[in-house]
Amino acid sequence: MAAQEQQTILDCPAARTPTSPSTTAARGTSGISAIDVFCGIGGLSYGLAAAGIDVVAGIDVDGSCRFPFEANVAGAQFLERDIRDVTAEELSVLWPEGSLRLLAGCAPCQPFSSYRKGVSPSSDDRWVLLRELGRLVEETQPEFVTTENVPRIHDKTVFGDFVEMLHRLGYSVDSDICKCTDYGLAQSRRRLVLVASRLGTAAVPEGDWRDRPAKTVKQAIGNLPPIGAGDTHETDPVHRSRGLSALNRKRMVASKPGGTWRDWPTKLRAPCHQRSSGAAFKNVYARMQWDRPSPTITTYFHNFGAGRFGHPQQHRTISLREAAILQGFPKDYQFAPDGNVVPLTTLGRHIGNAVPPPLGEAIGRTFLNSLIEVNV
Repeated sequence: MAAQEQQTILDCPAARTPTSPSTTAARGTSGISAIDVFCGIGGLSYGLAAAGIDVVAGIDVDGSCRFPFEANVAGAQFLERDIRDVTAEELSVLWPEGSLRLLAGCAPCQPFSSYRKGVSPSSDDRWVLLRELGRLVEETQPEFVTTENVPRIHDKTVFGDFVEMLHRLGYSVDSDICKCTDYGLAQSRRRLVLVASRLGTAAVPEGDWRDRPAKTVKQAIGNLPPIGAGDTHETDPVHRSRGLSALNRKRMVASKPGGTWRDWPTKLRAPCHQRSSGAAFKNVYARMQWDRPSPTITTYFHNFGAGRFGHPQQHRTISLREAAILQGFPKDYQFAPDGNVVPLTTLGRHIGNAVPPPLGEAIGRTFLNSLIEVNV
């Protein structure tokens, strides 16, 4: 399939189909209406809606997010826009009159990711997008604000300026680094969450799983049917894995769950492994473990050489569906219209970038609980 055709699959409004009630997050009746900037495929919005918040719109520069966002977040419209072109007037029209307004904006995390060792965030033009979110907050001053990003942004000037602006506008602000295992994910993902409120005290929500054993990879994806490397399951086009070269298949077979490339015969090791600079990278070309949470799901989880993304038992990397489940998406979340081939690289990027829905639901509940406390 041509690259242009693959891109069109997730971007064709005419191809949208209704979703089942079990998949689509119902519209909320709490009195809080949310606009999700940088909405992606709807992870945060789905979670907010599950908490009871009315998500009215999602905005993202990538049009391939349209189908999964609109198919799974009931009643919400998708706007393909660059945040730098969005105005306060446009947002004000989207929020229903009389509702309490929530502006959510989880800017791209790549400029601040720990995977970009030695690369300055200032060299990436996406690092200023949080300032654009701040501009919209300042111009609209909604009752509630939330953002989520990688922990490293906490000490950056752009984040400090954002918090200072919120305080100056009279918001109660709280931020904390959250472990996603505390919210029921079988994934060792850590994220910085900020919540702000002009109605009462804002507090980052504690996870319901914080006092329970972390969910494991086996509990999350152990019941999915087996597939081979490069195969797609016949009843679920999202249960699809990337193919392996002959050499990487040998490496996969030689890999042990929780092990490293040091378990391989010397002849299978890459040239970089022989150098001192590459010897420290042990969590690449590696398998997950059944009895532990997965590592952080990145946008390259379908690439065996990009991390510990090998299936614990089958000789392949994890599939798109498995990665989505590890990110907290329900097993029947619709990523593409029925009958369409799923673009592996495009959807892999969207899944890796997504806010885990259970974290979004917890954020939504904290805003709803704050209304109870102030009797709104």
